[in-house]
Amino acid sequence: MGTYTGKVVIVTGGAQGMGRATALAFAREGAAVTIADVDVTAGRAAVDQVHQTDGRGLFVHADVAVSADCRRIVAETVAAFGGIDILFNNAGIQPPDSYRNAEETPEELWDRILAVNLKSYFLMARYAIPEIRKRGRGAIINNASVQGLQSMPGVPAYAASKGGVLSLTRQLAVDYAAEQIRVLAICPGTIDTEMVRRSAAREPEGLEAALARYGKSHPLGRIGTGEDIANAVLFLASDKASFMTGSYVCVDGGYMALGAWAGGAGARSEQ
Repeated sequence: MGTYTGKVVIVTGGAQGMGRATALAFAREGAAVTIADVDVTAGRAAVDQVHQTDGRGLFVHADVAVSADCRRIVAETVAAFGGIDILFNNAGIQPPDSYRNAEETPEELWDRILAVNLKSYFLMARYAIPEIRKRGRGAIINNASVQGLQSMPGVPAYAASKGGVLSLTRQLAVDYAAEQIRVLAICPGTIDTEMVRRSAAREPEGLEAALARYGKSHPLGRIGTGEDIANAVLFLASDKASFMTGSYVCVDGGYMALGAWAGGAGARSEQ
């Protein structure tokens, strides 16, 4: 019997990186987990990992920027597992060609980043909350960023989306507190994910040296892992955090304690 035995969890963007690590952690603790992602191959592989640990998993191929897909994620989860207790809004993008100032950012690029990183969180909450309500209580955890608190040059859409996630988190928490639906956010620093590794591989010194440099910019001297994120999310979604809602937790190796962190950040994205 794990901490989440009998619970049902949805993880958006759960095929890789932080989402995958968190989905697997929930499954190890007994939860039934829906992984929603646009990447079919990685999504099915992630669910296979859930099944290899005797967990219950479901993959839903979906683009969370699309309302009908978000509705379908919820419907298929309920059909498979009987309800929803926890939503981890994790999906996020920061395309390699998005590092531009506002004048240079195409409107369609802005729209896509905001649709995935912010609108999808609203859509998933909108469709999941009625099902969470039926359980009598539950939690929504939103993946924001240290870039929602401070910023760096050339990321107007990404920074706006992550700041919006923090504001949406507060608003949902206020609106649904009376129904015992808690809403919280995490703000990761640089995390060892496929996206960060792709970025590091383009650095002049090479992948491993770049990752080491990214880590040195954090007071703890390393970049984070998917497991670091999973540990935080599982805590926030648990009864151990039952008096927490409407706030955020930095999982950033001390980044935000530095001040003016972006000047020496090295890495462009935490996802």
